[in-house]
Parts: sequence; C-alpha cells; structure tokens
Amino acid sequence: MEIPTPRPARRVVWSRPDTLRRFATGLCLGLWAFCAAAQATVGMAVMDGRDGKGPITVYYPSSSPGKPLMRGPVTLDVAWQGSVQPGNRRLVLISHGSGGAPWPFADLARVLVNAGFVVAVPEHDGDNYHDRRLAGPDSWKRRPAEASAAIDALKADARLGPVLDVDRVGVYGTSAGGLTALTLAGASWSPANLMRHCLAHMEEDFPGCVGLTMSLRGNYLDQVKLTAARWFHLLRFDDETRYSHNDPRIRAVIASVPMATPIDMTTMAQPRIAVGLMIAEQDRWLAPRFHVKAVRAACAACEVLADLPDAGHGSFLSPWPADFAKSITPLLADPPGFARQDLPAVYAKMAGFFSRHLLARQ
Repeated sequence: MEIPTPRPARRVVWSRPDTLRRFATGLCLGLWAFCAAAQATVGMAVMDGRDGKGPITVYYPSSSPGKPLMRGPVTLDVAWQGSVQPGNRRLVLISHGSGGAPWPFADLARVLVNAGFVVAVPEHDGDNYHDRRLAGPDSWKRRPAEASAAIDALKADARLGPVLDVDRVGVYGTSAGGLTALTLAGASWSPANLMRHCLAHMEEDFPGCVGLTMSLRGNYLDQVKLTAARWFHLLRFDDETRYSHNDPRIRAVIASVPMATPIDMTTMAQPRIAVGLMIAEQDRWLAPRFHVKAVRAACAACEVLADLPDAGHGSFLSPWPADFAKSITPLLADPPGFARQDLPAVYAKMAGFFSRHLLARQ
C-alpha cells in the first residue's frame, strides 16, 4: 500500500470572505444533518404523476410517528401519509433500474431524508416491477422527460410543493436509471452505439446486451444465443438518433452502476453539472470496464463516490428479505464477501455530495 507523503498544514485565512462562507455553509450543513438525524421520521406517500405519468413514491421529513408498512416483500418503518415537516427545501429524484420498484431505495432515502431532502421515486412507464413492455431503449428515451414531469408534479402538490424549491434538484440513478442520470447531466446516446458495442463485445457483456432474456451457460447452445442476440441488435437497434434532455433545474446527479454503452463518451468530457459515480467491481450485469469505468475515463470532472471491490450490481440497494432473495436473479445478488455494514457510510457520502452541490451557494 502506498503511504501518502504528509502535506504541510494549510493556514486558514479567516478574513477571506469566501473562506468564511465555505466554513459557515459546512457548519450549517453539519448541524442540520445532526439535528435531522436526531428527530426526523421518514414520511411516505404515493402521488399521481402529471399528464398520465405513473405514480411517484415520496419519502420526506415528517413529525408523525413511524409504523411498520408492507410494500411488496419489504417491511418499511415509515409514517404513511404522515405530516410534512420542512427540511432543507431540496429534492432528490431516484431513477430506478429496469424492472425496478421504489422500495429497494428505502435505506438510501432514509439517509437523504435525515439530511433534510425530499426523495421521490417516479415509476418509469413500461419498465418497472409490474410492466416490462418498454424495457430497453424505448424506456430510456422516455425516462428523462418523466423525471422532469415528476419535478413539476411535486412542486404542484398541495402538501409537498410549499416546502420545496425546485431550482436545484438532484438525481440518483442506478443501472438503466444511471443512463437517465447521465443523460440529465449532458450525455447524449443512441441505440446504434449500443448495437455497435454489442456486436463487438456480445460474449463479454452478454447480460448488458440482452438483459435477462437469455444467459450463457457454457454449452453448445451458447453460439445459437450469441447469433440470435446479434441479429436482434441489427434488426432493432440501428437507430442513429442522438437522444438528450436538458432540464436546468437539475444541478447534480449520481450514476450508480450505469448502463453506459449507448453513450457518446465525447459528450461526457465536460458534463454541464456535477456528476458522482458509484462503481461495483464485481458487477456481473453491466461489466464495469464497458460501462461505469468508460464514463470515468471520459469524464475527468466526475467524482467517484464509491468504488467497492466486492460489490455487485444490486449491492447499493437495500438488502432483500431472506425468503425473497432466493427468487431474484443472481445478477442482483451480493457477491460473497460483500460487507453491507459499509453501506451507511457510502449513503452518507452520497448525501454529502448532494448537500455540497444543492445547498451551498454557487
């Protein structure tokens, strides 16, 4: 292990206005996080989206007592439809992965709520836990606009709107949602980029190219599956259209294990807003070298918030209940040796990233 050379202590010049402002901002953020963690309950509600968009699950600071609440296979400790407590007036959207649901983000949402944020998880049309008809590029094209529509809906809501300022919004996206987050940060992408990558690297990135429809098993059928997958890409994904979306209200994003091969990486060289990256080195669904590490290589300004050597594709999510964990795809399961006890510190770092970029004066 390389031992860093000690640096001389830096003299803090308290008379400089910018130094005082940074100190005051950091002190205020730290005091808010301490006070919120000591007293906030996590409220939870589900509201309708605008213009026919899907439901939005919202986690928020509340003064109502929390109670156990079943959602899918998960039991949450939340104040269902609880009173709304003013927080730091900032919103963080979460863009779930393909086939995703809002409940696996409950642990992260709790940390963000305790830091004062309202956290909203819009259900992506046609690519969620009960509807997969648009999974893939058809959903990826819609997702950024769905994020913008969710911001509109929250600001218009009678209970949550008054406690929110939406001029500085954060987005956390995982997997397909990571592509959404990067698109909102300034990336452009095309289905044809995905096609070219998969034609060149189908066997090496098979789950990233075909999802859960097929898997390679090391037998004589593998070549049949590879050939079928290549023909599917040639027939379906030759669209050279470059897709992008700019919502000036979104000012910081975190992309966790993102789907990234469709991205034109030249557009990540200078993202228009702050970008954080979450890397799981044992990701078997989206091979890091083709996805998140390609983003990291293209984006010198991106900040790596976590690079966990034993984490898998689903390791940044809340843990699955033991009886339900047996039914999920192995691509989402924690690899052997993954230390879930380290996640609270990772979540706290993510909350700090959003606090720095959404609360501090720019």
